Amino acid sequence: MKLFQKITMGTIILMLFPFFLQAQIPDPVKYQVTEIPGTVQAGKVFTITIDASIEGDWHLYSVLNDPDAGPFPTEFSSNSPNFVLAGDVTESEADIEFDPNFEAELGWHSSFARFNVPVAIKTELTGEQTLDIEVFYQVCDDRVCLPPKTKSIIAAVEVAGVSDAPFEAAIGGIEEEVSAEQQVGASTVDLAREGVFSFIWIALLAGFAALLTPCVFPMIPLTVSYFSKQDGSKKGVGQALFFGVAIIVTFTLIGVILAALVGVSGAQNFASNPFVNAMIAIVLIAFALSLFGMFELQLPHQFTNFLNRKSNESSGVLGILFMAMTISAVSFSCTAPFVGAVFAATAGGEWFYPIIGMVGFSAAFASPFVLFAMFPQWLESLPKSGSWMNVVKVLLGFIELAAAIKFLSNVDLVLGWGLISRPFAIAAWIAIFLVAGLYVLGVFALNHDTKPERITTGRLLLALPLLLFSFYLLPGLMGASLGIWDSWLPPKMQTDVSVVGTIAAMGGGGTGTGVDDGWTEDYEGAIEEAAEEGIPVFIDFTGYTCTNCRAMESNVFPLAEVRERFDQMKLVKLYTDGGQDAQKNQQIQFRLTGNVALPTYVILDPNSKQVIAQELGFVASDKFISFLDEGISNFNSR
Repeated sequence: MKLFQKITMGTIILMLFPFFLQAQIPDPVKYQVTEIPGTVQAGKVFTITIDASIEGDWHLYSVLNDPDAGPFPTEFSSNSPNFVLAGDVTESEADIEFDPNFEAELGWHSSFARFNVPVAIKTELTGEQTLDIEVFYQVCDDRVCLPPKTKSIIAAVEVAGVSDAPFEAAIGGIEEEVSAEQQVGASTVDLAREGVFSFIWIALLAGFAALLTPCVFPMIPLTVSYFSKQDGSKKGVGQALFFGVAIIVTFTLIGVILAALVGVSGAQNFASNPFVNAMIAIVLIAFALSLFGMFELQLPHQFTNFLNRKSNESSGVLGILFMAMTISAVSFSCTAPFVGAVFAATAGGEWFYPIIGMVGFSAAFASPFVLFAMFPQWLESLPKSGSWMNVVKVLLGFIELAAAIKFLSNVDLVLGWGLISRPFAIAAWIAIFLVAGLYVLGVFALNHDTKPERITTGRLLLALPLLLFSFYLLPGLMGASLGIWDSWLPPKMQTDVSVVGTIAAMGGGGTGTGVDDGWTEDYEGAIEEAAEEGIPVFIDFTGYTCTNCRAMESNVFPLAEVRERFDQMKLVKLYTDGGQDAQKNQQIQFRLTGNVALPTYVILDPNSKQVIAQELGFVASDKFISFLDEGISNFNSR
């Protein structure tokens, strides 16, 4: 009971920590309305003057900065239904210098800035009205940049009479702008509107789905290995429960801290970091070789004694907490798409739903670890079954080895080495699962076990899927799609050696890789060409390390119905997790969609550069086609 009370109290304290953390993030800019007309006429433009006081060494960026060149420029928009911004915002003189970090000339304000915001009454109203101006801004100093933030500036406006000039003429035909911060966390906000229970339910489903990812599933045998050394059923259950709570707390804290310190892109950047992927690959290979019996992974003797001593003093809490932190850190890489989408809302100051979502998500994928932590206690009461446990252990080693290929491929793609192509990865998988099947059949034995005298039914049933999967992968070497498995493989490249692609090039029909046909990575050029041709722009915000991106590009994009609609648009593919333009592309995505989750699909009007349709994540083909139809229809109706 005491252990349960300690766990509960610790959980409450740790869950409240993010709110204190957020409260400590500085907000060095104060805005104030310093000039506004006493009376304005509906339908006419008036100017409101807003002063910004900037503390210390912080810099507030100019409204004139190129949004794709560096930090976010300051932007103003109307959050009032009866008002609209009616022209360009002017500002006091800004300091303009070349920023070597962003390799661009940037304008910024220090200490003080003044902005003149032109506004018009949108509807025919009289009397006192409330004007709500939202300002979206980012500040930096010489060391760090804070996440972009939005603030509301409220002012009272006295409206007297209606202008003779029509409203459209007064504002010069300028449409109301939708600022990027209003879209921040759009996916999260939409879910939140459905209620907290619906939001938690979606987070739980996403957590269970995360169990199938290559950096979560291989961690399960580590759990069994660790808790099989624990003794005492009552103690084991308590430790297992604490283990689950520790995973939830540590996983949530990782997401919160990343969002607070490095902004909404922190989760995605963490997942795509080549050093993180390389470390995970090394860990998985080491675990695989250990499961093969080549060596035993052990901590240094002095550190082991320290952990054992502390574990005995604290009922094993220290060792369990270390295991939970390891699983949370490794698993975080594969769960970045969900985490990135949820924590996009923090850029707009929303923290409740992101934290609730993270808790629900981590609780779902922690539950199997808790069960497996209890499992060794039940395993001891089962009759011994010969070498079957050793076979399972070796088989898990093969699975971890296959998972390591995925992370090595991520490193190769992000760094642009071109060493691990799709055919190479497929060939490696074929070899791994073929050898695994032969091992289960007893064709050969490892050093720590012996060949079976006969092939049992259980071995045959276990080996058959492994061998069939190896043969299933063979067409992939010739360029064929492998369905959902394409999401774990490198993307198809024009340079891949493919029998199918060779036949297509010789005029034998087919489309070869097909996926890259008609795509460009030139964002600005695509918008200009689309405007000239009078067609919308389709943008695929994708990533080298994104599994759902691979699944969509390999299984949905090549469909005839999808290609038919792609032919009516200018196609742009922007990688946000690697390559020379990754940061620039990520900023474009955030400004257009308010999130950095991958994959994200946008249909853009090239004339106004406004988003006319948006879709997020892996979706069924019929839903994706409906999204394309919606975007094309919205463009044609303009």
